[in-house]
Amino acid sequence: MVLPALVIILVVAFFPIAYATYLSFTSATVAAPGSFVGFQNYTEMFANEDFREGLVNTTLFTVISVTLEFLIGLGIALAINQAFKGRGLVRAAILVPWAFPTVISAVMWRLMFQDQVGIINYVVNALGIISQPILSDRTLLLIGSIGVDVWKTTPFMALLLLAGLQTISSDVYEAARVDGANVLQRFFRITLPLLKGTILVAVLFRTLDSYRIFDLFWALSNRELESLSTFVYKSVRVSQLLFAQGNAASVFIFVTSFLLALFFIYGLGMQTSTEE
Repeated sequence: MVLPALVIILVVAFFPIAYATYLSFTSATVAAPGSFVGFQNYTEMFANEDFREGLVNTTLFTVISVTLEFLIGLGIALAINQAFKGRGLVRAAILVPWAFPTVISAVMWRLMFQDQVGIINYVVNALGIISQPILSDRTLLLIGSIGVDVWKTTPFMALLLLAGLQTISSDVYEAARVDGANVLQRFFRITLPLLKGTILVAVLFRTLDSYRIFDLFWALSNRELESLSTFVYKSVRVSQLLFAQGNAASVFIFVTSFLLALFFIYGLGMQTSTEE
């Protein structure tokens, strides 16, 4: 009964991955398959300055943005999980940034980062935080990209965590209050342990999503900010001169993403939490 679905998955998912892996070990070009070269493409890929820049930017972006989104999202989820007047309206309003397409968000924030008309650039320069246009420095562009991503996707994180919070019975908290547990004790000994599975799923989704960042970088930085995905696109699609290295980079992204998923599932105990 499941054979047709398995065949479709093999054709749609595994065949392109297997074929890209094969091409990464050859000197293939757009016009010709090429000969077997072993790990030469991977060696040249790691020696490529653009790839190393993309790897550093992607790693920093993923770690910092996901961490901030989790911390802020958890705070928002705890706040809107409480009963108060207008709670439904507040929940709907919080989700507004997440509803914006990524490119639209990037263009909107780019206008605010502009050195002549941008309100954010004006404010940070007036306060003496920076002394140069944001869009002219790649480090500032990376910081700006992290800020935009946190603004846009924190509601998604909060929504997932809120769903997990609502599965925790109020009787557990009531019993803890009767036993004399204070707010911090209830948070660290009840909320976090019971929310572990939801946290791991939410962080995994956001980590994999951030790790493949592409559209935000290029729309916000006008193609100046490099990531692993932009390196693959430029190598395989734009210049086509680094076609073999681009294939190697795409395989690298897949393998590292797969390892990240395994780390969350087995290393951090997601499987155990889900079963429990």
